[in-house]
Amino acid sequence: MVDQVTVANTTSWSVPAELKSIRLDAFVRRCLPHLSRGAIDKAIGEKLFLVDGRVGKKGQRLSAGDGLVFTGPLHWLADLPQPSVEFDIPVIYEDAALIALDKPAGVATHGFSARDGFTVANFIAARWPELLNVGKSRWEPGLVHRLDVETSGLLLVAKTNAVFEQLRGQFRRRAIRKTYWALVWGDAESAGEIALPMAHDSRDRRRMRVILPSQHAQRQRVWPALTRYRKLGAAQGLSLLEIEMATGVTHQIRVHLAALGHAIVGDGLYGAEHEEAFGLQRHFLHAKGLEFTHPSEHRVLKLDAPLAPELGEILRRLGIKH
Repeated sequence: MVDQVTVANTTSWSVPAELKSIRLDAFVRRCLPHLSRGAIDKAIGEKLFLVDGRVGKKGQRLSAGDGLVFTGPLHWLADLPQPSVEFDIPVIYEDAALIALDKPAGVATHGFSARDGFTVANFIAARWPELLNVGKSRWEPGLVHRLDVETSGLLLVAKTNAVFEQLRGQFRRRAIRKTYWALVWGDAESAGEIALPMAHDSRDRRRMRVILPSQHAQRQRVWPALTRYRKLGAAQGLSLLEIEMATGVTHQIRVHLAALGHAIVGDGLYGAEHEEAFGLQRHFLHAKGLEFTHPSEHRVLKLDAPLAPELGEILRRLGIKH
């Protein structure tokens, strides 16, 4: 067996006799079990592991006594998100139980190894280091849910494991009301509901797709998904929608609206046929509101994140009141 205590404080390891003929990637996973498979594969691909002084290859077989050395920055092997003070995230609300952040677009909710340094998790590690052991995943300290990188708006952070479990339970029971604002192409109906199940797109794993009643998705996992919307305003062939997610499937709002013929402005993944993005370097989707029962005070808490400035500017240019 690999000595895990030694592993935590070193960048070199020796292959024990009982692991002879193990693949390099499998041995690294044993040495660094806190890293994701993708993070390990990336490090091997970047030639950061040497086997007896030579660059290691993912599938190569190791021999007993082989020496493995990591040559990248040592902090990349850390088992928790590293604190970052290089950026700030507005705090919408904070009390003894929870925090609500207004995540900017372009910032990921979390990373998958310590080499990721520009995420909400890194901000939390710097400002509230005591939360690093809160939650189910070491890379998501206290984070109760996630937002896409390009989506701005409200994120909930629990300060204790009890609060984390209570809030996660409300999400599972669909007891938390989540509202978003999106600017979409086309003149949408005044209100509507989209109830189309979703699955991963087998042709492009980055994407999700709707499953129509006529389609059969045998041997494929399908998630039920329900999205409600109402139109807040319209101008120049565009509609501003307020959206409520009754479920929480990956990319749900983006996929449902695109399936309805109302792709979100700036969405290069699901609305690529629309080239005009009004200068945005992101899609026009903002997590604006959360309404839920406070986990310890048992009162209804309503939170609101103001529209990101670059989104508000586009609405002003279009003459859509908000």
